[in-house]
Amino acid sequence: MAHHQHCSESAIAGSKEHDREAIDELIASLPRRKGAVRPFQCLYQNFWCPIFAVPKVIAFQRHFETKHSDIVLASLPKSGTTWLKALVFSVVNRSRFDISNTPLLTSNPHELVPFFEFQQYGSSPRPNLGGLVEPRLFATHIPYPSLPECIKRLDCRIIYICRNPLDMMVSSWHFYVQMARSENQPEWSLEEHFEIYCQGKLSFGPFRDHMMGYWKKSLERPHKVLLLRYEDLKEDIVGQLKRVAEFVGLPFTKEEEEGGVIEEIAKMCSLKTLKDLEVNKSGKVALTIEFEKRSFFRKGEVGDWVNHLTPSMVDRLNSIIQEKMSPFGLEFKTC
Repeated sequence: MAHHQHCSESAIAGSKEHDREAIDELIASLPRRKGAVRPFQCLYQNFWCPIFAVPKVIAFQRHFETKHSDIVLASLPKSGTTWLKALVFSVVNRSRFDISNTPLLTSNPHELVPFFEFQQYGSSPRPNLGGLVEPRLFATHIPYPSLPECIKRLDCRIIYICRNPLDMMVSSWHFYVQMARSENQPEWSLEEHFEIYCQGKLSFGPFRDHMMGYWKKSLERPHKVLLLRYEDLKEDIVGQLKRVAEFVGLPFTKEEEEGGVIEEIAKMCSLKTLKDLEVNKSGKVALTIEFEKRSFFRKGEVGDWVNHLTPSMVDRLNSIIQEKMSPFGLEFKTC
């Protein structure tokens, strides 16, 4: 079998100018809505995508060449993405770095594990990714059905993190409020945010379809897709890290377990440790648009939703979960 596979079968033939014009026409034809802070989102392949990211998503879908050893970290925004990046980077690279010289001390996790649709394809539709150290680590917020066909077909691994929708909704609201303040834009009320969230119109939503897509694939192809729940990571980080290490083919040795390596990784990647690092206290990380590094580290608690949501809000979200997700076995601990 070939070492890597190309994803450009559906590329539009012709010049770059023709390609850009075709993409512009496509975007112009898509349903769109005003975003929470950024101007617009459009409905692309049944998910709401920030309009500035659509050309990057299309370039990724057409031109990415996957390798069997690739590891893709997938998630919805505000479901534990930053934490997952730090944890998997540390597990995969533990033979190259220990806690004393880990790049996490000097780089934000989003710089170490870049997003396809924001960073890797942010400046070029055909970035040179062939020389990256293997196994290559990437991240995406794109739903499973919209991943490039080569990622779905080959044996590269996908690790998906999901979080109970009540906490994720609250976390995303705080993130948008902070973003609006940093850009001197009107703040987005919790009630407005909740309504849009339930309708499935936040970036990369509907959340229920996003979660269910990866959940079903994790059941169909457990060697290919590993689903982690945020709440399980909080409850049993050592056990979950062992699952991750085995899934990517780098299980912890008996000596590593006895030597406390797993606990060291867990402590290094904890919210408190990452939040207190100078590299994450100031400055910005460029994800096509720039975000304050500190905005990625808030509470990280399970059950914080009780401090924000009214009983009617909880009932409405729980009914969505019960109708759309629970019948398929995807359930969450909510406190």
